[in-house]
Amino acid sequence: MSREGYTPEPITRRICEAIKRQIASGLLAPGARLPSTRSLAVEWGVSRTTVTAAYEQLSAEGYLETRQGARAEVAQSLGRSSAQRGQAVPPKGPERLSAFGQRLAGFALPPVTGTELLVADFRYGDVASADFPLLAWKKALTGALLRRRTRLRYGDPRGSPDLRAAMQGYLWRARGLRCELEQIIVVNGSQQGLDLCARLLLDDGDRVVMEDPGYNLARQIFLAVGAEVIPVAVDREGMRTEGLPAARLAYTTPSHQFPLGDVLSAGRRRELLAWAQGNGAYVIEDDYDSEYRFDIAPIPSLQALDDAGRVIYLGTASKTLSPTLRLGYLVVPAALAPAFAKAKRLADRHTASVEQEALAALIEGGGYERHGRRIRRRNAERRAALLSAFGRSLPGAVTLTGTEAGLHIVAWLNGIPRAAEEEFVSRAADAGLGIYPITPLYDPAGRAPRPDCAGFVLGYAALTVASIEKGVALLAELVRSHDQG
Repeated sequence: MSREGYTPEPITRRICEAIKRQIASGLLAPGARLPSTRSLAVEWGVSRTTVTAAYEQLSAEGYLETRQGARAEVAQSLGRSSAQRGQAVPPKGPERLSAFGQRLAGFALPPVTGTELLVADFRYGDVASADFPLLAWKKALTGALLRRRTRLRYGDPRGSPDLRAAMQGYLWRARGLRCELEQIIVVNGSQQGLDLCARLLLDDGDRVVMEDPGYNLARQIFLAVGAEVIPVAVDREGMRTEGLPAARLAYTTPSHQFPLGDVLSAGRRRELLAWAQGNGAYVIEDDYDSEYRFDIAPIPSLQALDDAGRVIYLGTASKTLSPTLRLGYLVVPAALAPAFAKAKRLADRHTASVEQEALAALIEGGGYERHGRRIRRRNAERRAALLSAFGRSLPGAVTLTGTEAGLHIVAWLNGIPRAAEEEFVSRAADAGLGIYPITPLYDPAGRAPRPDCAGFVLGYAALTVASIEKGVALLAELVRSHDQG
């Protein structure tokens, strides 16, 4: 059926535009086969019907050739037709990507969209600009600039000595970590920390065990280097550690499982450390938001329990200061410290020095921990407003999990089937509400148990109490209209 004159839905349109850009850039040459509808649907976190609609639209526009039982291909005539349409012809060049590059080409990056027109955007990971300690940071930054004005030079790839010394004390006070300065590696956000771990510890075909559901960008990093990711289900005690298969690496968020919010129990922590020692494996402990605990006491870090040098601790300032600063840190076992320092130097020489020294001054002067206490109170207020709003607006219609800690919750909408997640997200966006489905965070190859209803990961740290209440009220209206429809 011809689809000319058809106006695609927003997600279908985004898929079409992404494929057109790959064709225009030469990444997809005439005759190149596209991913199957099933695999592309998994990467985008949408249904196969949505991908099929995108392929049909591109076929109607002359970009693709499709036939029954075969994968879609870029149209052979596209070089000629693109010139006729006045489009720029991609310059000729090397068509072969490395294995790493080819794996990346198949990944879908999460869309980055503006939120100015939304009534409420529950995007997780964002924090409120009003919470940023602007005056204290400006003072610390100015002081760092004045101290460096006599000489500008490259720094230690492991990070500023001042910041690492300040972090050493802070991590001992806040998380009970034991480490030497040489074990601390300052990185450009936790994402770079994960990338360094994957490059240094994994070869093609090595196995990684990680939580399912879990952090999708960590999964993609491991897949990009050629590792085999083995999904491990989680329950109310965190990752299920009994009977873990042999692997080179484990990735876990033990203090606040992402996204479900459970805490790895003491018994399973011991089991995981024993597994790592017995298998000669390492454990990446992603402690991404441990500063925020509301109804439960602080949990000791895995690294603090590790006597065998098997834990790599990963932390970030994104949730306490701002993700725009790109300041994270690794605490690696002493045996790995030289290799990580060399890899960091090759990756980017070193993280921006002035920001590091400003953060060091903030920590040393006590301002960082004062700021942490202040935003904990503010986020506790936001959390209380969110839970109260759900109690008023959707009593009995929603099950909330992961509410005891962190900066997000998971809302399971009991009356809406899992298959309706994508459609519900689109309807919410049209109504001015940003919500984010949980399905893309499950490994498509895994068999983790989950409710049959639609689930959404809702971050609240960037919202005011008023916008939280408006957002939940709008969500309740959408649920009622869905039930009535």
